[in-house]
Amino acid sequence: MGVETFNPQQESVVVTAAAAAHFKRQLTNHVDAKAVRLSVKQSGCTGWMYVVDLVPEGKADDLHLALGEGAELLIDPAALPVVSGTEIDYVTEGVNRQLKFNNPRVKDYCGCGESFSVAN
Repeated sequence: MGVETFNPQQESVVVTAAAAAHFKRQLTNHVDAKAVRLSVKQSGCTGWMYVVDLVPEGKADDLHLALGEGAELLIDPAALPVVSGTEIDYVTEGVNRQLKFNNPRVKDYCGCGESFSVAN
């Protein structure tokens, strides 16, 4: 059995300028929220679902990523094995705008798009 290590400087989440601007707008519109928190939960038929919450404060062991202008992305450390290396983008597709998670570890999505699985 091997030991895996996590180096947040090398394997962190990347937030594009468009996603950072979106998060800042959301925080401005919600006076009680001070940060955006990323976590995952088990869901659907393939395993995982991203959870993005606006929160008044993070948890003690959250990983903090500055987005500029006082905005912060907090990452649940339990989610790191699933989200490491993910790029979060905010895209416009036709008339729709949405967060897009470009996760190189994803190996499969469920048919409805709600959940995904990652390579071990």
